Amino acid sequence: MTSRAYVSSNEIPEKALAIVRGVAEASIHAADGPPSREELLREVAGVDGLLCMLTERIDGELLDAGKNLKIVSSMSVGYDHVDLEAATKRGVLVTNTPGVLTEATADTTLGLILAVARRIVEGDRYLRDGSWRLKWSPMMMVGRDVHGKTLGIYGMGRIGNSVARRATGFGMRIIYHNRSRDEESEKENGAEYRSKEELLRESDFLSVHVPLNAETRNSIGAKELAMMKPTAFLINTSRGGVVEERALVEALKAGTIAGAGLDVFEKEPIEVDNPLIGMKNVVLTPHIGSGSVESRTAMAVLAAENLAAGLKGERPPNLLNPETFKGRE
Repeated sequence: MTSRAYVSSNEIPEKALAIVRGVAEASIHAADGPPSREELLREVAGVDGLLCMLTERIDGELLDAGKNLKIVSSMSVGYDHVDLEAATKRGVLVTNTPGVLTEATADTTLGLILAVARRIVEGDRYLRDGSWRLKWSPMMMVGRDVHGKTLGIYGMGRIGNSVARRATGFGMRIIYHNRSRDEESEKENGAEYRSKEELLRESDFLSVHVPLNAETRNSIGAKELAMMKPTAFLINTSRGGVVEERALVEALKAGTIAGAGLDVFEKEPIEVDNPLIGMKNVVLTPHIGSGSVESRTAMAVLAAENLAAGLKGERPPNLLNPETFKGRE
């Protein structure tokens, strides 16, 4: 009997879709943007596999609607949108796409550091709106140096390590906080381990790279921001929920910190009246950390390979709940 699968985006590269179609009859969300909740519930009702994005909420209600679901393959590294416990309880495999977006996200992180410190986006607007009247003045659009400064990495995983490697090229001093010491990064990048409090107090740039979970949600709030230098910048390419957004807005207004470069937000897309939008000392991008052609294609292919393996009864390469596969091997 032929398996059936639902793909929740019409922007999946054909290379990935070919893999899905090779193992299943595929139904693909036709409209631009994510499917509505109603469509998602309707579509999963008759499929064996779901290839979804981080925009879809995979919870008990959806898993119950998808009575035949064998696997949920998410085209993302983070999986805070998936109720992993609920999926495991129902015997549904869940996979993600780690590794393939590491370098692209690290590139974006360095881009945000440079953009906010050197006021690059602000300078672009300054030129385009006709504000550049003088030929040159010594303090026009001055920013802050990046080279030689201290970069604090909150979460030394794959992406944190890649950011550290890039930062060494700028002569930056690397400090980090992680659940455990990373001796390899200490040796390769000269990274120095710090407690969370020490990391906050010493960093000129604090770059967030922890996953979003119960432990890390709002783990950068008013208390933590108050520990930072008034000349420091916060960079977040992880998940918006790690940083308490209201506290960040207040810190930026009060000059508690100098600025921020943000690719992720508590609510996405952010509202047009979000106070962050009107701040000159903030650079904002619409969750494009992994947004290179190469990276997104690799993510789609890996998500498709995960899905295909699960539908064929094989162990997927990136299984998040391996206990669901016990007894199948």
